[in-house]
Amino acid sequence: MNVKTKPGYLQCLFKLAVLLLIIASCNNQSNKKEESTTTGTREDNSGWTYLFDGTSLKGWRGYNMDSLPPGWTIKDSTLTFDTKLGLEQNYTGGKDILYGAEEFENFELYLEWKLPKGGNSGIFYHVKEGYDGPPFVAPEYQLIDDENYASIHDLTAYNTSLGYTDHPEELKPLQQTGADYAMHPPDPGKTLYPVGEWNSSKIVFTPEKVEHWLNGKMILSFVPWDDAWYAKKNSDKWKNSPDYGKFRKGYIALQDHASPIWFRNIKIKKR
Repeated sequence: MNVKTKPGYLQCLFKLAVLLLIIASCNNQSNKKEESTTTGTREDNSGWTYLFDGTSLKGWRGYNMDSLPPGWTIKDSTLTFDTKLGLEQNYTGGKDILYGAEEFENFELYLEWKLPKGGNSGIFYHVKEGYDGPPFVAPEYQLIDDENYASIHDLTAYNTSLGYTDHPEELKPLQQTGADYAMHPPDPGKTLYPVGEWNSSKIVFTPEKVEHWLNGKMILSFVPWDDAWYAKKNSDKWKNSPDYGKFRKGYIALQDHASPIWFRNIKIKKR
């Protein structure tokens, strides 16, 4: 090698090395993006982590279970509870599911959902296992067909058992969509889209204030664990459930209430 040409040769080698590093870095980022998308826990640039992004049910399992109960599946990029699939197997256990990869404390949870006529479901947070089901321990953002549920399902005995003697056949405000179920009613002027149409819900939880949002508008707020909260808890449905709402951290869960349900764009941001 001629000494006079050596610097130029080294410069070419350096440029080639840099180019190879850039290519390798791009391939690595592409692989990471593909991996995060297929696991269903993709994180975007604004801090949201997708618990379900339409591609995978990784991280999801049944309450008190190691796997998903029958009926829960992905259809058209949507997390679906298919009642026909759920009935095909000789299965008698509960079918509520949770995202079991991580527990959350303070957060902002967003998702989109739709129900059929007479449908019923719910979103739980701060869920702990070892109980008969999430409702015994975790607060619930209620999802239900406000308009038609009571005309299809007889609520009289249930509401009477709770002390609702005035028109016990009706769906009460504490049972309607957006309610902190059996604790705080939603704004009666809320915007709820009809059955079969997509609605969006958001729960914001901090120790200072909890907010329920529906279709872009806040429909209720309350302070957790203050005197008023305990008074409500101990005077109605949860008075005989000593562990209801006491945990400060837990799983996110979705309820099976024996009706089809569809979810999409489930994401969470830590606060």
